[in-house]
Amino acid sequence: MRQAPREGGVDVVTALGRLRIVREYESAAEQSGLQPGVVLSASLAAVALLADQRPALLARVSGTSLTTAIVREGVLCGYRCTELPAQVGLLTPQMLLEEIYPVAAYYQDTWQEGIQSVRVAGLGTRLPEFVAPLESEFHCEVHSLLHTAISEGRVSADARPLAERELEGLVGWMMQKN
Repeated sequence: MRQAPREGGVDVVTALGRLRIVREYESAAEQSGLQPGVVLSASLAAVALLADQRPALLARVSGTSLTTAIVREGVLCGYRCTELPAQVGLLTPQMLLEEIYPVAAYYQDTWQEGIQSVRVAGLGTRLPEFVAPLESEFHCEVHSLLHTAISEGRVSADARPLAERELEGLVGWMMQKN
């Protein structure tokens, strides 16, 4: 994934994390006999599963966290992490839309085009409740991030067990490392 430069410059995507939390992840890797190199947000890793050349919005829910990303032709055009007002079980489509809207509006204002596909992760069996409201808002198709990647043949056989457990961050990471 790359960030598009503006006005001949270089744009950098930077993520910050508390050292204590990063160290916990590094320690877990070391205890498993691995040498940690990069600690990467699962949502940022999952962005690799967006293959559209068209503007695609990813809404990834994890607990009460929502990550919204917009990718166009392999370029990260928007990225936002927020806290949701409820856990997945109590989340309503309207609550989700209210948190997604700022990134979508920013993209549409900045790039002068609409979102052309929406991919969702983290809602599990509740996804069907959210499809119609999201399609109505964005006027485009809405599908599961992982199911789309699998149906398009982009998830390798060795990543299938991770996909079946809905670990899209790890599946995306595996796609990036190959």
